[in-house]
Amino acid sequence: MAEYYVPARNSETEFTEKRSRFIGHVWRVENEEEARGRIAEMKAKYHDARHNCWCYVLHEGNITRYSDDGEPQGTAGQPMLEVFQREGVENVCCVVTRYFGGVLLGTGGLLRAYTRSAKDALTEAGVAPVRLWTELSLDCPYNFLERMKQEVERAQGQLGEIAYGEQVCLRAMLPAEKFEDFAARITELTAGQLAPKKLEDRLEARPVEK
Repeated sequence: MAEYYVPARNSETEFTEKRSRFIGHVWRVENEEEARGRIAEMKAKYHDARHNCWCYVLHEGNITRYSDDGEPQGTAGQPMLEVFQREGVENVCCVVTRYFGGVLLGTGGLLRAYTRSAKDALTEAGVAPVRLWTELSLDCPYNFLERMKQEVERAQGQLGEIAYGEQVCLRAMLPAEKFEDFAARITELTAGQLAPKKLEDRLEARPVEK
């Protein structure tokens, strides 16, 4: 399955351009009903705003929708949508609310402002790749723990729970395609003393730095 990105968390950002106030929101959504619900929520919350422009992208069915909500055609919803398409972000809904400040921005100014608001909200949300991950457990002596942590990081994995007993039991998540090489390396490094145990494979989004 090809990897794709989703928002890592919900976000809200705001800036003012020539006295117009732009409030951007981003959410991760799974279907059109959820996206439409977020849009309705913002329209109710900011009912006194001049515009609540929106877009969403769904991975399943390759669905894209957008609205300029009264702004000149092509100045709001579509440039917002293009922000997420350029970044490969899906299962996302974005609403940008504009309180008109009395100064006309022109079509170019509007396009730049709505693009900026969507970008700011996405940056604040961060991204997480949706991919197949392998959860593993590994029992090791205390003097091996730091090296095992390093090896998880080297395999682009993420550490989970660490339990301390007679030995240390650590859990970690690795990109599924990395597990076999990781297991072989641990066996080699410890001369066969240690071997990670695969617990399960899961398709999920996990935040990364981008």
